[in-house]
Amino acid sequence: MKSTYFKRNDIVLFLAVLCGTFNGTISAQSSKKQQYKVAVCDWMILKRQKLGAFALAGEIKADGIELDMGGLGNRPTFDSKLGDPVERQKFLDASKELNVGISSIAMSGFYAQSFAKRETVTQMVDDCIMTMKNMNVKVAYLPLGTQCDLSKNPELRPIVVERLKWAGKQVGKIGGVIAIETSLNATEEKKLLEEIGSKHIKSSFNFANAVDNGRDIATELKILGKKHLAQIHASNTDNVWLENDKAIDIPKIKKTLDEMKWSGWLIVERSRDVTQVHNVKVNYGANVAYLKKIFQN
Repeated sequence: MKSTYFKRNDIVLFLAVLCGTFNGTISAQSSKKQQYKVAVCDWMILKRQKLGAFALAGEIKADGIELDMGGLGNRPTFDSKLGDPVERQKFLDASKELNVGISSIAMSGFYAQSFAKRETVTQMVDDCIMTMKNMNVKVAYLPLGTQCDLSKNPELRPIVVERLKWAGKQVGKIGGVIAIETSLNATEEKKLLEEIGSKHIKSSFNFANAVDNGRDIATELKILGKKHLAQIHASNTDNVWLENDKAIDIPKIKKTLDEMKWSGWLIVERSRDVTQVHNVKVNYGANVAYLKKIFQN
């Protein structure tokens, strides 16, 4: 006689029938946690640190937003509402109510500001980490932007490494990760991460950086490796939507990430159709839909 046993889906079905909630189908997420989630940058959908980002993200079917810390300018730290408990709770309530998560807290001010030279970097990073802690977000995004481009300014490397070692210790206290974006190729970025030597400092990989420098995205991801990859900015510079971009082979990238057994957030930053670049819903709706079609199907 063959032995009988319940598989997990059998148990889910049995309980659903028992409770009267079975409608004839069982979703994939009932038996398996979603490996890939898709988010959008709040500043790129023109909702930088605005509550409306959650509703808009939900409207374009994104799973979450990358929530920005606010502008820097000449301030000692970010122009952020999130340090105010009352304001912060509004964001947390909106996230929960609309079922739109927060992939990461972004320090996008460093696109144009120097992480190596700003004197109040410790205050900025501490404020970001406190926001992460208070909002239960495990990843912060730190772009080493134009003023801290290590390819063009290699002399900044020692101070960047020193500051990131310190930042790794700080974010490690809350069990978080700071995901850095650099202009380096995967081999050099991996060397940088190994020099920093902290499991709390990882890579925020950007498709556009690879494409702009003639690098194969799948190959770069393999070189970087699963343990060094915190999140992915899954878009190119503005030209066409992802599904029409001949420079990016999304199915191949998914196959590579599957083989790496990586899971995490894919964040849409750009890839806007230049003929309608200001149409947020159309551009981000199309890119989110395509990523979900490939990565969540």
